[in-house]
Amino acid sequence: VQLQASGGGLVQAGGSLRLSCAASGRIFSSYVMGWFRQAPAKDREFVAAIMWSAGSTYYADSVKGRFAISRDNAKNTVYLQTNSLKPEDTAVYYCAAARAYSGSYLYREYVYDYWGQGAQVTVSS
Repeated sequence: VQLQASGGGLVQAGGSLRLSCAASGRIFSSYVMGWFRQAPAKDREFVAAIMWSAGSTYYADSVKGRFAISRDNAKNTVYLQTNSLKPEDTAVYYCAAARAYSGSYLYREYVYDYWGQGAQVTVSS
């Protein structure tokens, strides 16, 4: 599976961006798709995840209520709608795919098997 992220950019605080992650190859119903981000000089952190089949969603507390993850099964694409952006949301955003649901471990990057290249999101104050 190969993942291609797009949709990053520069936006003012309070603005919105929609990130896309297109997957090539077969996405099985057991897959979990996730978004992580890494700010300068910080560790990569979990942002959101969605179960490919059931559509159940999971969010980091820092983005809950502002970000929304969704998927289009027909297009093999996962989206991250980011609203009410803050300067602290500035980071490189990565999409990832895990072959199986891992319960509470889905917040951990090591359970994800495939990674896309990053998309830069910069929020100006």
